Amino acid sequence: MATYRCAILDDYQNVAKGLADWSKLPEVEVKVFNDAVRRTDDETIRDVKDFDIVVMMRERTPFPRKVIEALPKLKLLITTGMANRSIDAAAAAERNVTVCGTTSYGNPTTGITFGLMIELTRRIGWENNRMKNGAPWQVTLGADIEGQTLGILGLGKLGTRAAGVAKAFGMKTIAWSQNLTPEKCQELGVEYVSKDDLFRRSDFVTVHVQLSDRTRNLITAKELGLMKKTAYVINTSRGPIIDEKALIAALTAKQIAGAGLDVFDVEPLPLDHPFRKMGNVVITPHLGYVSQQNYDRYYPDIVENIRGWLDKKPVRVVAAK
Repeated sequence: MATYRCAILDDYQNVAKGLADWSKLPEVEVKVFNDAVRRTDDETIRDVKDFDIVVMMRERTPFPRKVIEALPKLKLLITTGMANRSIDAAAAAERNVTVCGTTSYGNPTTGITFGLMIELTRRIGWENNRMKNGAPWQVTLGADIEGQTLGILGLGKLGTRAAGVAKAFGMKTIAWSQNLTPEKCQELGVEYVSKDDLFRRSDFVTVHVQLSDRTRNLITAKELGLMKKTAYVINTSRGPIIDEKALIAALTAKQIAGAGLDVFDVEPLPLDHPFRKMGNVVITPHLGYVSQQNYDRYYPDIVENIRGWLDKKPVRVVAAK
């Protein structure tokens, strides 16, 4: 009989059991939650209050202090990736809950960033749907991204990778963020500009900063108002970095040409959300980190984390800061 109970949350694709060898954990009874829902804190408490181990998929279900303190049986909390801002690490430490993370693979958000850009300009998926529904031939007159200017908001690991891909496409690259320096830009072959100039000059603005108190609503009506009417904004980082109401207003008024969005203020995106019906918006359901290679790292690491904890030799422990 199993000694411990483990909840795997938010496995929307129902892949967790098939991507790792769970037989290595005979002491553990595993339950998988597959519903694509955004739980309230009270619902999270209801769902996992009888589990010793909880496995999270990124920030799909947050674990603030209220939740952690209401789970007396919780002993091990595992997040995919080695950083997760939706966990109250201090609360976990106070309750002697071990928090572990996993490794990850490469930079899967880069492909989504450029996929959104190309769909907005060349409308590959849209034309594919038309042809399969009986349309005889093309109606799109698309724009090539070669020669256009990509404004990169944040030039860390993800932004740097985006800059490299943009150069391969023959784009000009400019960048700004709160901590970025001209020296860093020069080192990477990217032009350093002011925040206002980034929005004025860019044909595409792509967001690659982390969500924090400093970056929440970093893009407001003011910045959107500086953009060209032919320009697009791309967000594969976190929804609240852009003021959503301001973005909807700018898109509705055709103040900018469009937006490519993989992230939203509320996820999953509500069925009645305006983005679902806007012709100048391409939306994807937070696909950024959802790649085969990433998941092939996540779930075996999760099994290894649980095995290590059971053997009193925990691995990849995420310390409270």
